[in-house]
Amino acid sequence: MSGIHHVTAIAGNALRNFDFYTRSLGLRFVKKTVNFDDPGTYHFYYGDETGHPGTILTFFPWEGAVAGRGGVGQTQQTAFRVPARSLGYWTHRFIEKGIAHEALEKRFGEAVLPFTDPDGMSLALVGVPGAENEAGWSNGDVPGEHAIRGFHGVTLLLENAAKTSSILTDVFGFKETVREGSIIRLTADNAAGGIVDIYEAKGFLPGRQGAGSVHHVAFRAVDDADQAEMSRKLVETHGQHPTEQKDRNYFRSVYFREPGGILLEIATDIPGFAVDEPVESLGEHLKLPAFLEPHRNDIEGVLPPLERAA
Repeated sequence: MSGIHHVTAIAGNALRNFDFYTRSLGLRFVKKTVNFDDPGTYHFYYGDETGHPGTILTFFPWEGAVAGRGGVGQTQQTAFRVPARSLGYWTHRFIEKGIAHEALEKRFGEAVLPFTDPDGMSLALVGVPGAENEAGWSNGDVPGEHAIRGFHGVTLLLENAAKTSSILTDVFGFKETVREGSIIRLTADNAAGGIVDIYEAKGFLPGRQGAGSVHHVAFRAVDDADQAEMSRKLVETHGQHPTEQKDRNYFRSVYFREPGGILLEIATDIPGFAVDEPVESLGEHLKLPAFLEPHRNDIEGVLPPLERAA
């Protein structure tokens, strides 16, 4: 299986982020942990019922984070899959909840509903015929038949597409399928998270990361051996400099910056999010890696409470 494993972004207020993604969008809160490199900051994971690769959107919520600025060298938009017949439901829901959104538009023959989260992150819902046959998580806020089915894909804003496209095809198994204006669509053989659109925008200002920005996009590796082979190709064929493997508890990661400057990751499908708590209670308790467990009291003392508003 190829495609996107997860997308990680930057948020401001933690409770506002938590409420928006669990209540307004109806995603499952799959994991409550911390940024392993900055343990005074949460790391939230949202996704489907079990946190399948291709459904996971994660956030580092930094209170008071300055807003990012869109531009070249950034992930411009993150798009989710929903059943095509559910776009009317979602349009009404956005209106009722005062969620900033744009009019329905067509891209590559698909109906797309662009919107933004409270931090200004650019998102979209893409109506996919047949998505109603895929499993949908419902916690009661969004009916199961209209639930988000995971990622559709991401749009990368780059000065030049050629070298990045070569990495996506040679290393990650994508294929260029169609072009529409300045946008190149690459597709992987995977239902969720199988699309990367590269918007080639010459002369645009470079982006600046901050609240509402994507921090990195992670692509799937089946296991350590698959990841090692991808890293080898990055070095030997594409002149990249991936990091050593880092253990993130729920997957193992290697990072590199693609030629346009966007941070990418290769994340293993294993061991998954049920490694430290059962599926039925995912996200209910703060989970820490072993090396941070001795500091639990201090960490819990600085993290803001996640008590939902009534």
